[in-house]
Amino acid sequence: QVQLVESGGGLVQAGGSLRVSCAASGLTFSTYIMGWFRQAPGKEREFVATINRSGSSTFYTESVKGRFTISRDNRKNTVYLQMNMLKPEDTAVYYCAAGQVFRAQEVMNYGYWGQGTQVTASS
Repeated sequence: QVQLVESGGGLVQAGGSLRVSCAASGLTFSTYIMGWFRQAPGKEREFVATINRSGSSTFYTESVKGRFTISRDNRKNTVYLQMNMLKPEDTAVYYCAAGQVFRAQEVMNYGYWGQGTQVTASS
């Protein structure tokens, strides 16, 4: 079965950096658009970033542009999210997801999801 497993979350001071990873199995990774979403307590899950199948194109929500970088390694079936200059408002559970529509920002466009990893940026 398809599995997406996130790792690399943690606690960091505001202004710091973290990289989260998502290892995929049970699917042909290179044929899927990959995305990162996040969900803070009491809020809806929101789109963060997405990357096309080859890794040549990326798309971000406005609030993380210039600070976050999504990348993928199709040989390792893994997608990454490098997060720099973290802010307290970035605190959330971060989820990776697999879908078929590039630049899609809606949860409904992603058919597979990981369990999430907590990222906390303290002020």
